[in-house]
Amino acid sequence: MKRILIKEATIINEGRSFIGSVIIEDEKISRIIEGITVPNEIYTEVIDSKGKYLIPGAIDDHVHFREPGLTQKADIFSESRAAAAGGVTSFMDMPNTSPQTTTIETLNDKFQLGAEKSLVNYSFYFGATNTNTDQLAKLDPHRVCGVKLFMGSSTGNMLVDRKESLQKVFGGTDLLIAAHCEDAAIIARNTRLAKEKYGDDPDIIYHSKIRSEEACYASSSLAIELANKANARLHILHISTAREMKLFSKAPLKEKKITAEACLAHLLFNENMYETLGTRIKCNPSIKTLIDSTILRAGISDNRIDVVGTDHAPHLLSEKEGGALRAASGMPFIQFSVVSMFELAQENNFTKENVVQKMCHAPAELFQINNRGFIREGYQADLVLVDPNYQWLVTDESVLSKCGWTPINGCEINHKVIRTFVNGHTVYKDGQLDDSYRGQELKFR
Repeated sequence: MKRILIKEATIINEGRSFIGSVIIEDEKISRIIEGITVPNEIYTEVIDSKGKYLIPGAIDDHVHFREPGLTQKADIFSESRAAAAGGVTSFMDMPNTSPQTTTIETLNDKFQLGAEKSLVNYSFYFGATNTNTDQLAKLDPHRVCGVKLFMGSSTGNMLVDRKESLQKVFGGTDLLIAAHCEDAAIIARNTRLAKEKYGDDPDIIYHSKIRSEEACYASSSLAIELANKANARLHILHISTAREMKLFSKAPLKEKKITAEACLAHLLFNENMYETLGTRIKCNPSIKTLIDSTILRAGISDNRIDVVGTDHAPHLLSEKEGGALRAASGMPFIQFSVVSMFELAQENNFTKENVVQKMCHAPAELFQINNRGFIREGYQADLVLVDPNYQWLVTDESVLSKCGWTPINGCEINHKVIRTFVNGHTVYKDGQLDDSYRGQELKFR
């Protein structure tokens, strides 16, 4: 039996930080020991972790790994490597691939790809459309993380814009419904007006005027109305406006059926940064004002934001050329999400315990993931060591995502993931990855 002792770390778990040690036996956490005294036993490896954070592996509820069909910019193998290097030990991938994950067959094909190619643990959303709502009842609730609903997206035929279809989605499943909320009619009107005033491809600075606060609020409000009527579980993704924050409760997560996700892009960036970062920070929903990002950060600590994900969405830099309309929307971020959140905590936006709650515990609770997301005896040993005193410069050359760039190129940060365990196995250590390891399929409920 493999026995690893992680010794004298600062363990951040379940709302508190304390000095302690963790023993891993094969895939699982076997013991948690508070204080500096550890059992004098035989170990396969002893890791001196004094001064380092030990946290549960992050669970990213919102990624686009682009496979199948879009693998020129990313694939499950390349992006799961980036995840491991960033301390993300589990991910849930979105259905807007080619073909789209909108049938049971394409969903099963994706699970097979995950088993063959992912270094970390995985699950996949089923994509709702106007015409496939009869399939929702056939989904395995122990295997499928949730149903993805595009309300205000132009992603192929995945925009669900018929009221009858929306009602069928909200009334047709007990699975969590993860919704992208932007009102398509408002965006179309804003696009027409912007083109009339600024030409066929307005400058990126107008992106937040086209995909506006009004478009986000109108769609989020409608989704909440429909979910309440159907008593459905609704998780609104990538909230981007202060106005939308008024729609969400500060109650504990276990008391909510309507929840909110914030993504790193909307926490880190604001529209003033378009001048320097340009289309590198173009995403949907758009980056909004400094006030919006400030209120979103406050939502981390006051509990209106329940989960922090990445919306990791790689594009080639050539696809990011253009302005508010022609440049592709989305950015890679999974490799830098955990350390970026600890950077924000260091700036007193919220606490390091909040970081672990929103990136590790809350996704496990919300999606009802079995035996992950916490440092608990008997749980899978998905664990991450973070050095909080490691100054380094992020460059495009350090990016493991296939697209080869990051929106935080040139930033100096003070936190670094130094080791990532997936099911007790060291997948990442000091810049080296074990490309031979494969993660496990997440199990739910």
